[in-house]
Amino acid sequence: MALRPLHDRVIVKRLEEAKTSAGGILIPDSAAEKPLRAEVISVGPGKRSDDGKVHPLDVKKGDKVLIGKYSGTEVKIEGEELVVLREDDIMAVIA
Repeated sequence: MALRPLHDRVIVKRLEEAKTSAGGILIPDSAAEKPLRAEVISVGPGKRSDDGKVHPLDVKKGDKVLIGKYSGTEVKIEGEELVVLREDDIMAVIA
């Protein structure tokens, strides 16, 4: 099943964070926070302006990005947890 976002929406998959702290303490899943790093899975064609022109998005498939802890809408497609959000909700691209 292919999932294609519309307009300026982006589909990302959260990347797993380390399960241990810097001091070597194991962090259980119940205490772990949602990861802020994600990988772009798919992007929409772009945002349409008032004059009808489509402005392409700055991110592309495969980019590693930083997203907000509670941004976007979480969906589960074929057992895979994904987040659908607007490009405006992406804070940065990791180089």
